[in-house]
Amino acid sequence: MWVTHPHVNICPSNNSPPIIATTRSSTFLQNLSNFTIPQFFLLAMWSSLPSDLLTNIFSFLSADSFACAKSTCRHWQACACTTATYSHYPHGLTKSPFLPHNFHPPWFIALPLHNHGLCCYALNPTNNNWYVLPLDFLPDPVRPVGPLESLLLLRPSNSTFLRLGMCNPFTRQYKAFPTLNIRRTNPAIGVVHLSTLSFPRNSFLNSGVYVAGGMSEASSGGATYEPTLEMYDPQLDTWRIVGSMPMEFAVRLTVWTPKESVYCDGVLYWMTSARAYSLMGYEIESNMWRELGVPMAEELEFAVLVSRNGSLTLVGGGACVLGVCIWELGEGDVWVLVEKVPSELEMRFLGERGSWGSTKCVGSDGAIYLYRDLWSGMVVWREVGDGNKWAWFWVDGCFSIRGKKVRNLQIKGVLIHPNLVPSFIF
Repeated sequence: MWVTHPHVNICPSNNSPPIIATTRSSTFLQNLSNFTIPQFFLLAMWSSLPSDLLTNIFSFLSADSFACAKSTCRHWQACACTTATYSHYPHGLTKSPFLPHNFHPPWFIALPLHNHGLCCYALNPTNNNWYVLPLDFLPDPVRPVGPLESLLLLRPSNSTFLRLGMCNPFTRQYKAFPTLNIRRTNPAIGVVHLSTLSFPRNSFLNSGVYVAGGMSEASSGGATYEPTLEMYDPQLDTWRIVGSMPMEFAVRLTVWTPKESVYCDGVLYWMTSARAYSLMGYEIESNMWRELGVPMAEELEFAVLVSRNGSLTLVGGGACVLGVCIWELGEGDVWVLVEKVPSELEMRFLGERGSWGSTKCVGSDGAIYLYRDLWSGMVVWREVGDGNKWAWFWVDGCFSIRGKKVRNLQIKGVLIHPNLVPSFIF
């Protein structure tokens, strides 16, 4: 079966013409007269499928195909928005939103670093089409922090002290987090996926948001580095202090650490942004801190942590490194070189700049993107096929959408699996 908006084309067997089901009743009645008897029975079969079966079928569709299927008729739209009851969930959380399976690659979401026009841009990696997503539903100007399952973690940019919120840009929903226990400026932020919980796959309720370090108000006046961590519990919708750190780590998390983090094997990692690069890790269960070295730390012009197939992965490059390398952390905390960007893609990516200093990177278990700004092309290493094979691709930047030129912007890239169904958590 294939789908094209605003119709859904159901392809029967043999070579007979497709049945066209439309939401407009007049067109639908006109088409009925052209149906053969097998086509009519096929249409009746699809119309009479139980809601739970249709919902399960929809969960395997890609985001664009799901959007077309959802707009076919009222019955399919109702099935697409179905929520299931889970009586064993605590704290009154009795419904689970529809969540798609992650059989399709995540979308690249380009979020402007500053609020230019209150919108972001989304790349569908299946067909390399770009879409514009308005963000005018947000109550405040925001800056992107990172992904939060199928949602975006944001921070309002009009507040001196850290505040956080989350949104689904596809359903235009936003939720502000409660105020932290300790007012902080410029702390490190990390997201942990708690797979031991019994909530549905990809659910925000399976995650914990950590805030570490930052500057806080001193008891004697002025400001001081804050050597504590807080975690946001989505089930209770509250923050709680969960640990502490050496003052030296608090300083480094506040001054030298970007906001990106990676959670792997029970440890939440941050990369220090000061050359030479190094890693700081927080073990969730033991409340212990660790520090790791980075390969060729003094030669790297950029270095970014990502997660790839459950492994802690480092992407870094520079002129002295002769390009961009990808390492994975192996046994005994030893970094292993697993891949390099092909030289022809490096040359195309660098262009006339000749420097890797402004390179940005974002990754997930299914793909790694190297990018600069909205117009610049991207180098992508992603999983292909059903096995563990990965391949390199070039993806053009976003110059225009539907013939309308797009303004070039400095962006932050985030990879998420789109969810087009409004959720009860907002």
